Amino acid sequence: MSAQLAHAHRRRPRTPLLKIDLEAVAANTRLLAGRANGALMAVVKADGFGHGAVPVARTALANGATSLGVTSLDEALELRDAGLVAPVLSWLNTPDADYTTAIRRDVQVAVPGPEHLAAVAAAARLSGAVADIHLHADTGMARDGAAPEDWLRLCVLAREAQTRGRVRVVGLMGHLGSADDPADPANVAGRRAFGRFNRIARACGLRPVTRHLAATAATLTAPRSHHDLCRVGAGLVGIDPTGTTPLSGAMTVTAPVVSVRQVPAGTPVGYGRTFVTSRPSALALVPVGYADGMPRAASGRAEVLVACRRRPVVGRISMDQLVVDVTGLQVRPDDPVIVLGPGARGEPTTADWATWSGTLPHEIVTGFGARLARTIHPATTSHLRSLT
Repeated sequence: MSAQLAHAHRRRPRTPLLKIDLEAVAANTRLLAGRANGALMAVVKADGFGHGAVPVARTALANGATSLGVTSLDEALELRDAGLVAPVLSWLNTPDADYTTAIRRDVQVAVPGPEHLAAVAAAARLSGAVADIHLHADTGMARDGAAPEDWLRLCVLAREAQTRGRVRVVGLMGHLGSADDPADPANVAGRRAFGRFNRIARACGLRPVTRHLAATAATLTAPRSHHDLCRVGAGLVGIDPTGTTPLSGAMTVTAPVVSVRQVPAGTPVGYGRTFVTSRPSALALVPVGYADGMPRAASGRAEVLVACRRRPVVGRISMDQLVVDVTGLQVRPDDPVIVLGPGARGEPTTADWATWSGTLPHEIVTGFGARLARTIHPATTSHLRSLT
């Protein structure tokens, strides 16, 4: 075997592999920071949208983000345990969450109602410290955040707790439910609601230094919603919900061909006989399936890149494997298959898989399982390690 062939053989993936490109995260962060009128919060919930919360956080902080956002306190503490000291906000917790630890570890928390406020104030009293909080308003989604009819009471109670030295209201936050469609009138209604909530808070004597409403979509398309801070998560890893801005995909999934077989016309493939070959065909078996994060709903529509060509996935995607029609190509066992990537080589992207599955790219990137070996490129550099 020649040295060149031996090198190529060593580079072939022996197992399915998920690669994270932090250079893409860095480029996306710089672009988003340039779009934001105010500061930029890097949202690294759901393990950094499936890309690794800590490496994505470090990279974002090195490239323009000034704070971090997560949902649960456990996610916030993971960042603190990694040595990150940038401001961290956690905004989805039950009233009986461990706010004492949050205060002790300097984690800011969102407060969506009086019950949560009372719990945070009690924890502050026990810890002997002041809790930094963001009052969270429902601006039109009937989801998290204080309902409009409860907002005045929450602001009054927050002012009282602040006067007693239990909390410090440092932020006001909301969320736009239709920002992926910039023309949707719900966005105007949401911005107006957020404006009303800000005026009520000021009338109650509150002076938060940070108001934030915009996530990735609004950061890219709705500057009037930016206020003091934009929260971006999906955009960091290359997802633009509005389809208006080229971002760099940060995830690549590869897998080796397990076997290739020749079959005659009329051969059913996979469960349920949903696909039957119409001609003599070559079929390659690839060891990834819905247990690894490849949506079964994409069966019959998905494609992968093999031998530099897009080829269809045929039959149903199984728990552990999928089958690719490679008729006419020179494909052998151990040859690499690019299941998903940024698209620069013609491979399917997360947006493609989302379309084939009838879902969002967010669900694709957060759905990959633990069986995929993970690598991060480039490795953490000295300037990233210094951001502790």
